[in-house]
Amino acid sequence: MQAEIITIGDEILIGQILDSNSKWIAEELNKIGVSVYQITSIQDSKEHILRALNEAQLNSDIVILTGGLGPTKDDITKLTLAEYFNDELILNEEIVANIKEMFAKLNYPFSVINRDQALVPSKCIPLKNNWGTAPGMWFRAKNKVIISLPGVPNEMKGLMQDSVLPKLIETFKLPFIIHKTIITYGMGESMVAERLETWEDNLPNFIKLAYLPAYGKLRLRLTAKGIEKKLLETSIRLEVEKLFKIIPEIIVGFDDTETIEVAINKLLKEKKQTLAVAESCTGGAISKMLTAIPGASGYFVGGIVAYQASLKISELNVAKELIERFSVVSAEVADAMAIGIQQKYKSDYAIATTGNAGPTTDLTDTTVGTVFIAIATPTKVFSKEYFFGKPREKVIERASNKALELLRKEILKN
Repeated sequence: MQAEIITIGDEILIGQILDSNSKWIAEELNKIGVSVYQITSIQDSKEHILRALNEAQLNSDIVILTGGLGPTKDDITKLTLAEYFNDELILNEEIVANIKEMFAKLNYPFSVINRDQALVPSKCIPLKNNWGTAPGMWFRAKNKVIISLPGVPNEMKGLMQDSVLPKLIETFKLPFIIHKTIITYGMGESMVAERLETWEDNLPNFIKLAYLPAYGKLRLRLTAKGIEKKLLETSIRLEVEKLFKIIPEIIVGFDDTETIEVAINKLLKEKKQTLAVAESCTGGAISKMLTAIPGASGYFVGGIVAYQASLKISELNVAKELIERFSVVSAEVADAMAIGIQQKYKSDYAIATTGNAGPTTDLTDTTVGTVFIAIATPTKVFSKEYFFGKPREKVIERASNKALELLRKEILKN
């Protein structure tokens, strides 16, 4: 069963807002066994809506439109749908009553323009909107379903949850779709693919693997699709067990909720140990990642963004002579920063970063993308040099992820 999502609105196409509706709808459809074939964003024009509908019906069983259902003249979706189905708009008294009741509770006046929101094509099944004035609309054409929803996110979500998703489950015999995402750090996509080649070639034909790379990490998403839920769950579990035998050293956790930050949070709390951070080129990004996890105060003492050399000297006790001899972008300074923050905050572990994130070389003339990361443990301190390339955002994100990866490995050793 395939669906297409069509978002209507010039505000999306000019970048004024992000299309968060499509993301949410796609996730919810996937949960009930509907695969999204395509997502399309189009202008608020009759020509574009009609063309998009014609194309979507050729490829998909379900078409969901959002947007263009407001009370103003630029909202033309309803009129266009009436034309598409060779239909006319009629006043639905149930929708009129619903809008009146809503306005009465809010002590708002009820006007002609509000009544016009209850005009819907006669061939549609109106979907009651408890969060706004524009009703949803459900059309059945042969074996296809076309659904029109408001673009306002909370109205769209309410209609999807209360009406659309239950009605789709009732209308179609849907398969199960099960995803399992494994989070890995410390190995590039091509190298991981090489390690997994034989395993991937022998996956059951109802399980697909997707590589989802990001700066410094790689997600492996297994997707199983079929009508026997228990078989899918068992098969996915067995394949994950095989993965743990092939690449155990780089697997951190599962799904987007088990990131490396979460893993460090759990490890340090279990060991009742603490962490402090001294950041230069990462500018607080590591601290932000760590403190985004609830309960970080149980192990994270704090951090300092020591961007200038003077602050490295005054706040982290880095010797001026060390900076003059090796420059601020060096293993020696990274080590000194890690020791300095560890001693200052009396933490068990410490991270320090120093480098040149770009876009231009600094006074040290260090190549853009060069970063030194130091880790201080209860018994030692060490640093490693990396080259993360360009642009600046990539350097910061990769350096932050690599620092946490190095820290996790050290925690696991002790």
